[in-house]
Amino acid sequence: MTDTQSNTLADAIVFFGATGDLAYKQIFPALLGLVRDEGVNLPIVGVAKAGWGLDQLKARAKDSLEHHVKADPASFDKLMGLLRYVDGDYNDPKTFAALKAALGGAKRPLHYLAIPPSLFGVVVAALAAAGLSKDARLVVEKPFGHDRQSAAALDAILHEHFPEESIFRIDHYLGKEPVQSIVYTRFANAIFEPLWNRQYVRSIQITMAETFGVQDRGAFYDATGALRDVVQNHMLQVVANLMMDPPTGEDHEASRDQKAALLKAARPLGPKDIVRGQYRGYRSVPGVKPDSGVETFVAIKLTIDSWRWAGVPIYIRAGKCLPVTAAEVLVDFHAPPREVFGEDDRPYGHMRFRISPDVSVAMGLRVKRPGEKMAGEPVELTLNEQAASDMPPYQRLLGDAMRGDGELFGREDIVDAQWRIVEPILANPPPVTIYEPGSWGPEDSDALIGADGPWRNPEPSV
Repeated sequence: MTDTQSNTLADAIVFFGATGDLAYKQIFPALLGLVRDEGVNLPIVGVAKAGWGLDQLKARAKDSLEHHVKADPASFDKLMGLLRYVDGDYNDPKTFAALKAALGGAKRPLHYLAIPPSLFGVVVAALAAAGLSKDARLVVEKPFGHDRQSAAALDAILHEHFPEESIFRIDHYLGKEPVQSIVYTRFANAIFEPLWNRQYVRSIQITMAETFGVQDRGAFYDATGALRDVVQNHMLQVVANLMMDPPTGEDHEASRDQKAALLKAARPLGPKDIVRGQYRGYRSVPGVKPDSGVETFVAIKLTIDSWRWAGVPIYIRAGKCLPVTAAEVLVDFHAPPREVFGEDDRPYGHMRFRISPDVSVAMGLRVKRPGEKMAGEPVELTLNEQAASDMPPYQRLLGDAMRGDGELFGREDIVDAQWRIVEPILANPPPVTIYEPGSWGPEDSDALIGADGPWRNPEPSV
């Protein structure tokens, strides 16, 4: 793909897996948003093997939109008019001949593979054989591989027919407004840069908690676990946004270059760097093995071997059946080098980024209590607080992919670096510890954070 092509808008959207759950929950609402907010007016072709026709796809889209977004009649009618459908087996060349016909004269289609990774090779080879890969872009869903080796094998398959700059590995967490807000807050305010290093930052905590269990995803989750499901991708991307050096250019790769450098400097996890837990009752979920050793909670200690971050521990925990549903980042600052007022209680200062379900940026400080005594107390100053963005992450990401902007997508070396960090634990995981639903996971996680703690538990959403 040339530089000119990389900045050219796609002239059609194709989404494989059009009858699936992801299309129902995310893709149809995102497509409506693109039509409504960005004036998208191009062929949108769903592909699946379900024995459906176009009317059934439209009915599925209508049901999706009624449940997930508020669609105005004009935008809804326009989307319905753009939808097309191809039903067929991905192994059958006739399916792709029909797709080519449905695309009409489109020269730069965006192909979105909302299908299992096991089918990626079949579909990309068939696209190439049908002449539908030239000047096209390819969006692939996570999980991108099951480990480092399988991710590399997937890359090799995709690169047979698509250059790296045409591949967009989607991670919806990168499309979230508050995740982007972390980068903006850091680099739009000169006051923070002098503090953003080992001289001032004592430790970092990142928590992603959910009150619910695996629900009806037992079979999927039992083959995945919390480390693969959210830490290897979502949480490490948050780490990269939070700790990368400032981008040194204005093109799409400038930011990703810095993220890659940060993640490549991370030390691979060892047995002493992780606690794995499983909530009581998980093994009775349909699809879960009766003797499953898969973790529903994980806490890790991450180390970045760089000049800026040497010696600063990063603690990440994620889990299900915890007391709240929330995700946030807390940057804990060092105490003053000398205690002037004879106080030794903590915390002394922090910066907090709330990612979900609500959004906020806040700073924690100590202020003097009223009275003659020189004694203080911790307070938190909210710098910004807002409701979650109305723009769904998938709408933002699909719009960027249409424009050829890969900044919010995983690049080959970034994904490889993320797998490199967790690979030793995937190969030889420590046993899980059972924890009670509604608790903050195994007590071993308190020992993991040790003197750098305690863990700061996110508050419930108001």
